[in-house]
Amino acid sequence: QVHLVESGGGSVQTGGSLNLSCTASRYMYCMGWFRQAPGKEREGVAVYRGYMPFRADSLRGRFAISQDSATYTTYLHMSNLKVEDTALYYCAADRTCPESPLSPSHYNSWGQGTQVTVSS
Repeated sequence: QVHLVESGGGSVQTGGSLNLSCTASRYMYCMGWFRQAPGKEREGVAVYRGYMPFRADSLRGRFAISQDSATYTTYLHMSNLKVEDTALYYCAADRTCPESPLSPSHYNSWGQGTQVTVSS
């Protein structure tokens, strides 16, 4: 089992930016970000499969993912935030990646979640 520690998040107005970080206790081949808004299912935001990034199509241009392999840290850079981006953001990781890396059902290790609130 890998331990994931998230940081970042908070409250911001629409159009603002936030960065999240997630540090794993060891290397994980598949690692990234998911989110869950109230009353909605958890959805994939952006994931690294090895060195290859995957992002939700709907978030391209606003969200970006990066990683620091030396520290097992994955970052989520969010810009031009909208009210609908309000959610609990989770880091997840696994030793293997599903064919659809943005599918949350595959992942066995999850962080505690960090709240992102965007207000108008």
